[in-house]
Amino acid sequence: MKTTTVTSEILNDLVQINNDRIAGYEKARKELTDADADLKSLFLNMIEESQKYKMALATEIAASGEDIETGTTTSGKIYRGWMDVKALFTGHDRQTVLNNCEFGEDAAQNAYKSALEEEELPANIRALISDQKASLRTSHDEIKRLRDSQA
Repeated sequence: MKTTTVTSEILNDLVQINNDRIAGYEKARKELTDADADLKSLFLNMIEESQKYKMALATEIAASGEDIETGTTTSGKIYRGWMDVKALFTGHDRQTVLNNCEFGEDAAQNAYKSALEEEELPANIRALISDQKASLRTSHDEIKRLRDSQA
């Protein structure tokens, strides 16, 4: 029973991180201009990626009989608030948006890394989390590459 509860808590944390990621990229898309259509398209793909991951995580939570989280994490809310304040001072330029997105991608990587440190995860859940982390790493690296190309 303890393993099921711990696993559900971990999966719910990852659902919340994906909710944060969705909300963060939706906000980032709104901050961009029409000249940044490439980023708007990329961010839409990342929103869809997190929606898919959230559904896979939620399916596992539901299968265990636990409740699925629907909100965002406190740190995610703080992160989005910080983006708002920073934008007031620096504007909505491409570089700032990419910097903020990379910060969010780092947070997602850390959340997935922490989840994988739980020793009692069932093998199928560990594989799911590991696969999602690897895919999110690709997204992180793309954001970093785009950010670095702005410098």
